[in-house]
Amino acid sequence: MNPGLPLFRSATFPLILAFMTLLEITYELQSPLSLEQLSRLGEFANTYGLRRFRVDEQKNHLTFEYDASRLRETQVAHVLGQAGVAVTRKVN
Repeated sequence: MNPGLPLFRSATFPLILAFMTLLEITYELQSPLSLEQLSRLGEFANTYGLRRFRVDEQKNHLTFEYDASRLRETQVAHVLGQAGVAVTRKVN
């Protein structure tokens, strides 16, 4: 067994290899996020594969980290739409 691979155990499967392809995507925001928008984004944890987000208020950027083996970029954009977050462009 390769010691560098992430592993976890469960009652159903004694040993499972956990493979993820983590990517980040950054958007430029049309305007600063409101508290309500931040709250909606906080609910993203219910979306399978989205791991976290961060806001750079100085640059007016919003960055998502997501598991590309489970989600596509279009699905990340869908989460933004559900949260009512308008973006002007993708930065990276």
